[in-house]
Amino acid sequence: MRTLPLRAGVLVGAMLITMLLPSSPAHAAPTLASRMAAVQNANVINYYPSNAGWTFMWTNFDVIRVHADLNQAAWLGADTVRVIVFPQTFGYPVPSAAYTQKLDTVIDVAESNGLNVKLTLFDWWSGYSDVANSIAWAQTLLAPYANDPRVIAVELKNEIPPNDATAINWARQLIPAVRTTAPTMPLTLTVDGTSGATGMATLKAQLAGTPLDYYDFHFYGASERSLAEIRRAQDAVAPTPMVIGETGVSTVSGTEGEQGAYLARVFRAAAEAGVGSVAPWTLNDFAQGAIPPNSTVSTQPAQYKFGLYRTDASPKIAASVVDDAWTTGTTSNSILNLGFEAAAADSPWRQYQPQAGAAVITTESPRTGSQSARFSGTTRAGSNLPSLVTSPITPVQAGQQWHAEAYARGVAATGITEISMSWFTISGTWISQHTSNRLPTGNSSWTKLSVDAVAPAGAASVQLHLKSGDNTGTVYYDDVAIS
Repeated sequence: MRTLPLRAGVLVGAMLITMLLPSSPAHAAPTLASRMAAVQNANVINYYPSNAGWTFMWTNFDVIRVHADLNQAAWLGADTVRVIVFPQTFGYPVPSAAYTQKLDTVIDVAESNGLNVKLTLFDWWSGYSDVANSIAWAQTLLAPYANDPRVIAVELKNEIPPNDATAINWARQLIPAVRTTAPTMPLTLTVDGTSGATGMATLKAQLAGTPLDYYDFHFYGASERSLAEIRRAQDAVAPTPMVIGETGVSTVSGTEGEQGAYLARVFRAAAEAGVGSVAPWTLNDFAQGAIPPNSTVSTQPAQYKFGLYRTDASPKIAASVVDDAWTTGTTSNSILNLGFEAAAADSPWRQYQPQAGAAVITTESPRTGSQSARFSGTTRAGSNLPSLVTSPITPVQAGQQWHAEAYARGVAATGITEISMSWFTISGTWISQHTSNRLPTGNSSWTKLSVDAVAPAGAASVQLHLKSGDNTGTVYYDDVAIS
């Protein structure tokens, strides 16, 4: 990942300029087609400052911090930032001039860093019965940007409930009203990640008379199955285009390596599915006190740790994954730590049945490099053997040929030491497994364990397990490969 240059003097000077700039770009007026092209290929970052999330971004507005953050996002490879506004904070039903000026400043700051804006309206909102004032508020807020090419799309409501009849009636009236004000502005709506493709299909069906220009998929499911989930969402809204407007995983419950692997899988799956825009949630972790305390979000520890950067602005490994995806169009298998050389925090390997024996990373006996994984004194859990487990970055499709291998060495080893590929459906149901040759018991030199298999019908993901069970001795694993 490129190093962010220190440009403090330039930054402060640019801030003074951007705060004085009028919001009247000297560019040709955009068309619906030009904006849609930008939407479908945008490198979008979801954003709030690490010390001021959600409504606090606006009530505790800090233009210097916003500029520094968007400068960092641009160096990461972003070309668009998602900006979210809140009617009750901005003033409703008439937007406050003080807050519309803050929005104008953010758009100017984004432009100064080479970023477009995707604008989300009506977050933390449930006043669906007040259609007239909702229309008036949205039209007033959007009118200055109707022909501003820096604003490439508008999401009318963040995660609208697709089964709420009052909400859907509100959307049906808001869509044509906003189009009268901004006829070349692509409009979208989202449903929450739990509703997923089913919710998107419901929303599309109910908006048949007032269709959206594209759909924005919020994906927080299992990354191993992301290709199947993305295609299911595409099918739900076809032939309307779709992008991935939010995706990611918190580092509260998993390692930073798991977060990096998660995003690598989603980027690869999106590319396979022909989705050109993937927006990680979010740029920064949030400090304690950064999320408004009157919100449900503030009570959920995971919400504080979705960032590509920590609160001290240092990058997690996920930042390098996103950087590569945005700037080179590639995601590297190195994120999988197949040689066990990475620090524990940067490794996506997970323990399976650790109560029967957990693997540890050690420098005792590497085959190559300086580290390997060691099992000692293991048992089993019913028919299940303890293992280290990961999933490939490449998405699984039924009928594909797969190969996996690892090298193992035993010291007074007993029991079963083997590797396996376990296949799962889109819902996470186990289908079957294919296993390798087994390591001989006793003392052995480094031995290749390998397995070749065809992904079975219905397979949407695969797990690679490095197993060693009923082992009163010791087994080392190193130099894993899966393709």
